[in-house]
Amino acid sequence: MEYSPTWAVYATSALLALLTLLLLLERTLRRQSHPPRLPPGPRPWPIIGNVNHIGPLPHRSIASLSKSYGPIMSLRLGSLRVVVASSADMAKKFLTTHDINFSSRPKTAAGKYTAYNFSDITWSPYGPYWRQARKMCLLELFNAKRLESYEYIRTEEIRSTAKKIAEMSGEPIRLRDPLWTQSLNVICRMVMGMSAEEEMSSVMSAEEFKEMLNELILLNGVLNVGDYVPWIDFLDLQGYAKRMQASSKRFDGFLEHVVERHVEKMKVGLEEGKDMVDVLLGLAEDPSLEVQLNREGIKAFILDMLAGGTETSTITVEWAISELLKKPHIFKSATEELDRVIGRDRWVEEKDMPSLPYINAIVKETMRMHPVVPMLIPRMSQHDCTVDGYDIPGGTVVLVNVWAIGRDPSLWDLPEEFRPERFVGSSIDVKGHHFELLPFGAGRRMCPGYSLGLKVIQQSLGNLLHGFEWRLPEGVDVEELNMEEIFGLSTPRKVPLVAVAEPRLPSHLYV
Repeated sequence: MEYSPTWAVYATSALLALLTLLLLLERTLRRQSHPPRLPPGPRPWPIIGNVNHIGPLPHRSIASLSKSYGPIMSLRLGSLRVVVASSADMAKKFLTTHDINFSSRPKTAAGKYTAYNFSDITWSPYGPYWRQARKMCLLELFNAKRLESYEYIRTEEIRSTAKKIAEMSGEPIRLRDPLWTQSLNVICRMVMGMSAEEEMSSVMSAEEFKEMLNELILLNGVLNVGDYVPWIDFLDLQGYAKRMQASSKRFDGFLEHVVERHVEKMKVGLEEGKDMVDVLLGLAEDPSLEVQLNREGIKAFILDMLAGGTETSTITVEWAISELLKKPHIFKSATEELDRVIGRDRWVEEKDMPSLPYINAIVKETMRMHPVVPMLIPRMSQHDCTVDGYDIPGGTVVLVNVWAIGRDPSLWDLPEEFRPERFVGSSIDVKGHHFELLPFGAGRRMCPGYSLGLKVIQQSLGNLLHGFEWRLPEGVDVEELNMEEIFGLSTPRKVPLVAVAEPRLPSHLYV
């Protein structure tokens, strides 16, 4: 028979296909005869798995289950295999020891619909695109020099907030409102070069934007049934996918406006203050990038920064003031430190923070008891591996319950009590090195903008305590202060804090 190159190719392909089939069959038989040794956990129900064990506050429900099944636990959420780490030791193993294997993300509806098909740094899977995105964040967007250059913005907005609060002296204030406006203006000016009101004036009202952003944050944290039972995903039983698509469409119009304004500015050669959108547009034209940064990627980055930069500081400072209103002696200790270090003739500046250990302790204690993201954004194993003697198959979703770690009695004395003193003189920080306190995560997937968030939180809280005396409105007892939370991507107070502030510094500082 005459030799045919085409016949040889077909024969080789058939042989490779047969070998692949045999390998898959062998692996399946091996797994059936030697099933993986999974971590312990509650017995799953057919179809729904352990969804019936999850209440409206999943971090609390899962923490309760972990008390029965241990610091590493298996759950089934629909057809999805989930492993939960609820101790500092287990967190370290998943986030550091086996970090690279658990550096990917599960494919969720939120990532698909609200993050331009996984184009942001939060939801993008591990790979060349994510590695490049992380590098851009660390080297270009959130490097120390750039953050330092924006210090004047943070200072101006924090002083503006103090002025607004002083104007309402003696009146009940819903604290979340001025804090949210402050955080949004800080991040908008850094990212887009304009305050929120200036940027949105021709597109929508500030209230509309606030509603949009709150909806986006909520939808990124919901337990969407379609993510866990893929074969019914198309039904969108809870209506979340429809809401996500509507939210994305509304945001896209705003983001297009932002990007186009910056493109036009570059065309005419305007060189005034370079903001983060300018940096992203410059990177998009860099031919040396491993993966091209396109327009959708730029918009996804902007959205990431707006949501993350606004929510973290607002929620943390509101929780801190809430806790302090229940503990007047902590207020007293904090103001004594501020008066001693700062005096009463100026505001707190970023450079003062290393000299204010008690204020820093209050920040850490707030993050311990009220982490903004109580269960770190889900990770996913890329390959089969073994953790603490248990088999973790590839494709397993991993949750790290930092809320449970923050209340672990083996780590913390009286963990349900708000006691900043525990951090005075302690070396524990929030930078991902100490696994008993992980408000920003750790390892490769740690929040790249944590240093910015920390600066805003520290200076905001320092000035609110330095500049004002705080109390609850007339007729409201401390015992009546509602400390319930709601669950989403973040965990804010269920009932916004209403308090009364009165200036404690010379009047000219509030002008």
